[in-house]
Amino acid sequence: MVKRARGAGGENPAIWVGYGKLAKLFRTKKELTQQELADAVGYSCEQVASIEQGRRPAKAAFTEAAERVLGAGGVLAELQEDVDRAKLPKFFQDFASIEAEAVSRFDYDPLLVPGLLQTEGYTRSLFLSHHPPLDGETVDLHTEARLNRQRLVTKMPIVQLSFIVGEAALTNPIGSGEVMREQLQHLQHLLEVGGLRNVELQVVPSNAGYHPGLNGSFVLLETLEHRHYGYIETQEVGVVISDPAKVSALGLRYGKLRSQALDVEESARLIERLAGAT
Repeated sequence: MVKRARGAGGENPAIWVGYGKLAKLFRTKKELTQQELADAVGYSCEQVASIEQGRRPAKAAFTEAAERVLGAGGVLAELQEDVDRAKLPKFFQDFASIEAEAVSRFDYDPLLVPGLLQTEGYTRSLFLSHHPPLDGETVDLHTEARLNRQRLVTKMPIVQLSFIVGEAALTNPIGSGEVMREQLQHLQHLLEVGGLRNVELQVVPSNAGYHPGLNGSFVLLETLEHRHYGYIETQEVGVVISDPAKVSALGLRYGKLRSQALDVEESARLIERLAGAT
């Protein structure tokens, strides 16, 4: 779990505070003012101050520019992944740390498009629908963090990915009509992602009847060290499963779901039909 530290604007992740202190150290060594650094990287002075004080996390664009201007030697860039991870909901951060080391990841979700495949509008709508409501800054941070995780799809070395989704996840209207129009593009995006050689995308049709996924969504993951984990989540409670017997049981369920879902080609045809009807 990411530790929390008291920052200038309240309780902030320790990694943001540590990153900020290092950024300030590199800036002072270069004998630059906050305004001079802000001008050099295309940020406002207030934004630079917030980053240095650990009140706001640095985005990748800031880190890339700061590395160049400050000559940080890759130190800030090395921290960026941890900075991004701390933007995620706290209950998810433990699993996100494991996910970063994945060599394979299998995902089943009956009701929602998996996070690694969501558009920005779809993701933002989910966080805006949160109850109790989240403040705008938290919505922005969580949305950005989820989109950053999508780098796993094209990460090198290649991560083997499998997604099984319920048909309802592709037809359930999320957000405004504009978002759903975006979702048409997203369905087309799903077809493109499903065509990648490291990705398999299958759909469980609505008329599938009883199947072992009716108890809810779950994820299976294998790390670089060939350790196997499961993950289940509901109502802002996330549980990482490491017990071999329980992970094995999830693996058996996933295998059964694969056999009962439409195959990759049939799934692609269904998504094409849904895209045409949207």
